Amino acid sequence: MEEIRKEIDVGDWHSNLAHHEWTPLSVPGSRASARYKHAAVVVDEKLYIVGGSRNGRYLSDVQVFDLRSLTWSSSKLKTENTIQEDDGSLREAFPAISDHRMIKWGNKLLLIGGYSKKLTDNMSVRFIDLETHLCGVVDASGNVPVSRGGHSITLVGSRVLVFGGEDKNRRLLNDLHVLDLETMTWDVVETTQTRPVPRFDHTAASHSDRYLLIFGGCSHSIFFNDLHILDLQTMEWSQPHVQGDVVAPRAGHAGITIDENWYIVGGGDNSTGCLETLVLNMSKLVWSTSTHVGARHPLGSEGLSVCSASVYGENILVAFGGYNGKYNNDIFVMRLKPGESSHPKIFKSPAAAAAAASVTAAYAIAKLETSDFPPPANPTLNGNSFPERDIRNRIDAIKEEKRRLESSVAETKVENSKLREKIDEVNSSHTELSQELQSVQGQLISERSRCFKLEAQIAELQKALESGQSIEAEVEMLRRQKSASDEEGEDGTVQRQGSGRVWGLFGR
Repeated sequence: MEEIRKEIDVGDWHSNLAHHEWTPLSVPGSRASARYKHAAVVVDEKLYIVGGSRNGRYLSDVQVFDLRSLTWSSSKLKTENTIQEDDGSLREAFPAISDHRMIKWGNKLLLIGGYSKKLTDNMSVRFIDLETHLCGVVDASGNVPVSRGGHSITLVGSRVLVFGGEDKNRRLLNDLHVLDLETMTWDVVETTQTRPVPRFDHTAASHSDRYLLIFGGCSHSIFFNDLHILDLQTMEWSQPHVQGDVVAPRAGHAGITIDENWYIVGGGDNSTGCLETLVLNMSKLVWSTSTHVGARHPLGSEGLSVCSASVYGENILVAFGGYNGKYNNDIFVMRLKPGESSHPKIFKSPAAAAAAASVTAAYAIAKLETSDFPPPANPTLNGNSFPERDIRNRIDAIKEEKRRLESSVAETKVENSKLREKIDEVNSSHTELSQELQSVQGQLISERSRCFKLEAQIAELQKALESGQSIEAEVEMLRRQKSASDEEGEDGTVQRQGSGRVWGLFGR
C-alpha cells in the first residue's frame, strides 16, 4: 500500500493493481463511518455513499470518496423547501434512511424507497442535486407502490423497474412497478407466466434494454440462488437453465453490470458469507468465478455496495461497507482487463462458441425490434441524447457482427460434418468389436459345456474308485477269514493223530 500512496501524485495508482484481484486502498485522513444497507453510485470518478444503517440506527449523511486523490469528504445538503404532513408535522426533506436504492439521472441522484423513522404508506422518491446540493422529495403520481426496503431497481431507458422487497409490515413482495422518470408517473406492470417467489435483498440487472434479470435474495426462512428473466417485450417470466459454476444461495449481495457481464459480490445466509466474486455472462447464461477472498473478509459481507468506475481510462470495480459480524468502512477495488468484459472466454469448443454467438446475435437483433416496453423517442443515457450517427454506427456494427457470426456458423457446420465422420468410424469399429465379442462368448459357452462333461466323468470315476476300494477291503477280509479257517483245520488234524496213538498203546 505504501507504493500506492507514493504514486497518487502522478495519478497512476491504479496501474499497480493486479487484474481481477480485490485490493484494499490505504486512505489517509478521516473516512466515512462503517455501515451497511446504504446506497452507492459513482459520478465523475467520485463514489457517493448515502445513508445506511449501523447498530440499528439509520444514517442520513452523504459521504464522497474521490477516486483520484483517494480522500473522503462530506457533502452538506440544503433543503429545498419545507413540506407539511397531514398531521401538521414537518416532513424531513432528507431523513435518515436505510435499505433504499439509488441511481443517477441527469445531474441528480434519485433515492427510491427504503426504511426511515417516519415511513409513509407509499414509496417515496427523493433527490439530491449534485450541482446545487439541494435535496428534496419528488412528487410522483399514478399507481404509487407501497413503501418498502430490500427491493431492486433497474434503469431501462428513462424508466425504473422496481421489483419485490419487504414492506413496513414485513410482508414479502414480488410485484413489479415502473416509474417513468420523464413524467414521474408510477404504474403497475402486468406480467405472465410464473413470477419469482416473494423476496427481498436480491439483485436485478437489465440486458440489451429488453431483459430484466433477478438473482438470489431471501424470504424470512429461505435463501435463494435462482435466476429469473422477464422479457420486457412479451412481458413473460422464465427461469432458464444456467451453465457454469455452482452458485450458493445468498442475500444482501451487490451487483453491477459491465457490457455483457454481471458481477456479483458478497452476500450470505446470516451464518456464512459468500467469499467468491461471481460473473454471469448474460448473453450465454454462464456463471463463472472471477476471484475469491479469505474467511471473514469484508467482501464476504451482507449489505455492501459495488460500483463500476473509469479511472484514468481504466475500468475498475469499487466496493464499500457491509456487515459480517462487524461493520466495515474499507474501500476495495478490482482492476478489470481491457476488453475482457465484452468477450469472456468461457466456451472452449468452436461449436459451443458458435451457439453462444448465435444467442448474442439474437439479443443484438432484438435491440432493433419494436417492443411493448420501448425506450423514449429520443434514446438517452443518463439524460444525454445519442447522435444519429452513433445509431448508424451501432447498426453497421451489428450487421458486421451478423456476417461474422454467419461465417462462424458455417465453419462450425464443417467441423460438425467431420465429427460425424469420426463418429461413424467409431460406430463401425464398435460393430466389429461387438461381433468379435459375440464369437468369443460362443467359444466360452462351448468350453464351459465341455468342462461340465469332464466334471461329470470325473465324478463317475471317483465313485468307481470308491467302489473298488470297498471291494478290496472285502477281499482282504475274506482272505483273513480263510487264513484263520485254514489254521483251525490244521490244529484239528494234529489232535486226532495224537489220540490214535494213545488208544493204540492201550489196545495192545
